[in-house]
Amino acid sequence: MALHLVDPAAHHTLIAGGVRWLADHQNDDGGWGDTTKSFSNISTTMLCRAALALTAAEKNHPDTLRRVEAYLTEHAGATPAARAEAIRRRYGKDRTFSVPILMACALAGLVPWAEAPRLPFELACLPQSWYRFARLPVVSYALPALIAIGQCVHANRRSWNPIRNFVRWVARSRSLTVLRRIQPTSGGYLEATPLTSFVTMALVGAGRRDGAVIADGVRFLVSSVRPDGSWPIDTNLATWVTTLSVNALATAGDLESLDTKDAILGWLLKQQYTERHPYTDADPGGWAWTDLPGGVPDCDDTPGAVLAVLALGEAQAAKNDRSHFRNLEAGVKWALDLQNRDGGFPTFCRGWGVLPFDRSGSDLTAHALRAVCRAVKCGADAPGPAPGGFTATGQADAGVPRAFAYLAREQRADGSWLPLWFGNQHAPDDINPVYGTARVLAAYRDLGMTDAPECQRGVTYLLGVQNADGGWGGAAGCPSSVEETALVVEVLAELAPGDAVERGLAWLVEAVESGRFREPSPIGFYFAKLWYFEKLYPLIFTVAALGRAARGL
Repeated sequence: MALHLVDPAAHHTLIAGGVRWLADHQNDDGGWGDTTKSFSNISTTMLCRAALALTAAEKNHPDTLRRVEAYLTEHAGATPAARAEAIRRRYGKDRTFSVPILMACALAGLVPWAEAPRLPFELACLPQSWYRFARLPVVSYALPALIAIGQCVHANRRSWNPIRNFVRWVARSRSLTVLRRIQPTSGGYLEATPLTSFVTMALVGAGRRDGAVIADGVRFLVSSVRPDGSWPIDTNLATWVTTLSVNALATAGDLESLDTKDAILGWLLKQQYTERHPYTDADPGGWAWTDLPGGVPDCDDTPGAVLAVLALGEAQAAKNDRSHFRNLEAGVKWALDLQNRDGGFPTFCRGWGVLPFDRSGSDLTAHALRAVCRAVKCGADAPGPAPGGFTATGQADAGVPRAFAYLAREQRADGSWLPLWFGNQHAPDDINPVYGTARVLAAYRDLGMTDAPECQRGVTYLLGVQNADGGWGGAAGCPSSVEETALVVEVLAELAPGDAVERGLAWLVEAVESGRFREPSPIGFYFAKLWYFEKLYPLIFTVAALGRAARGL
């Protein structure tokens, strides 16, 4: 859609290839899911319908059009108003994804502009430190969407309030300056195809067909297309999967077999941010999920990187080389400074608690606890940056009890915890309490709090939702998957050794021997209710689970 709006003739081949790919991957029910393994949903199906309409592809794919119309009529209604309401209902108060979809549908002529809610893009002109007090209707990392889509909707649907129209007229130029300032050198906001495409099509829809933001956005889109004609949701998760892989090998006791430890350590240290980030105003010291310029430091990748640097740096520390301790200290301080007043840790920005993906998360908090406590102990055992260990030790001593108090409050009545960035499409409301509980219990295990009542209730929950085949899914009654089974086995191998773990091990061993352990499941969220799967997850989680079990045996 973005390439078509910018220049359909110049990008005809890429547009046609994308349309063919969509037609080839339509689900049997006529809709589309977020991934090729996902159930159909109203959001993605309406986006695909809009792409077909905007590019006039219906005439070449009449059966595709007939089937998608049947799906939409059955699941959302036949009228534009009913379909727009179905999209808004899917996301509730969070407009991060509903407004871009409705804007795309309006640009394609599928819904009137009155169905697309306005976004207060003028708020982007405020100082960054004020954003969390402005109660933006989108999550913190969607600032480019707020600016571009807000301008597009405003251009096509003016407010009845003349004062508001004047303020937005004044704010247009300044907010576009902000949009350009936070655009990475790759051209891709967050290295994400959806966000970059929405920004590009919004600016064209607002009447701005030229400019550096559009040019660089198009450059990113053209360079990131896959050979089969599709686009990925994100360019790569290189830093994230590297740290997960290192930590899995360390858990398995097999890190010494890796002959590239020094190179990986050097690469990871280079990925740490040393300057304030222009996108979220984040302090130096954190890590993002990717090594590309569109990444943003966050509180899942930073703990993962800290743990990986600790594991990789053991050899250097043994040789009295503690040069990496400065990096560890900066990472620990970055994470601790992010801790919210409720005791939990959020993803990107401290103090943003209105929308789901900005609030504290149980899985993030547990990950931060594991990294902070292990790093502080390492700093105390082998002083490097400062006498007696890290300068953040006192901050950690105060923050750790608050974090565990947060986890105790977040534990659900059945003993489970819910993660922030992971779900399961087979579970009610797309939740994944098995993933969340396994991740939280790892913190209780690593910090020697296995006798805590919260830990015991979490163990009881996991034991109670094991499937008859020996595996685990995302929740009770969900089909077993490699990812969830491996995560549970890895944590219960030490917390609850016995028949349940042995049956889980047997399930995993069979999955490896049959090759099923290479089949990923869509368990990750990229934006709100936007799924992805990662081919390395089942391999990484299985290595950690079988490795820890083997060490225990």
